[in-house]
Amino acid sequence: MKNEELKKLFVQYYSKMYRVARTMLYDEQESKDVVSDIFERLLNGNIMLLPETEERYLLTSVRNQCIKRLNHEAVKRLMSENYTHEQEDSQEDERLSEIIEFAQRSLSEQEQRIFNLRFTEGYSYQETASKEGISKVAVWKHLSHLVNTIKEHFNSSKK
Repeated sequence: MKNEELKKLFVQYYSKMYRVARTMLYDEQESKDVVSDIFERLLNGNIMLLPETEERYLLTSVRNQCIKRLNHEAVKRLMSENYTHEQEDSQEDERLSEIIEFAQRSLSEQEQRIFNLRFTEGYSYQETASKEGISKVAVWKHLSHLVNTIKEHFNSSKK
């Protein structure tokens, strides 16, 4: 496209293109960048615009470029959130590993078995009681004791 033609299009359509971009992006500089990018492509490309379709082409280009930028921002935000969640999950996994390691070091064999059945394998109180051959109340007492022991250890290690 020739410079004279481009200047004419710029003068004629820049404000409309900018308003469309600003309406979609709510950001002055981003909107200016979008419009500038479109004129740069016209300058550097082999695009031939027909007089009756140039406005529609330019405004559609602005809309499409804005949608691309919005999608890109959404993906960046999602990636950032996922990274944050991965870090939180990693910290939770690390904390859980510390608790399991402490339980293995500090609890009696029976308490370790009850801990594993209840918290690692997900058995109910009744199922744990049946597996251990003890009452449901005994399971509750063991779990209460070992949870208090674990809490005590980790709360004192924070200080």
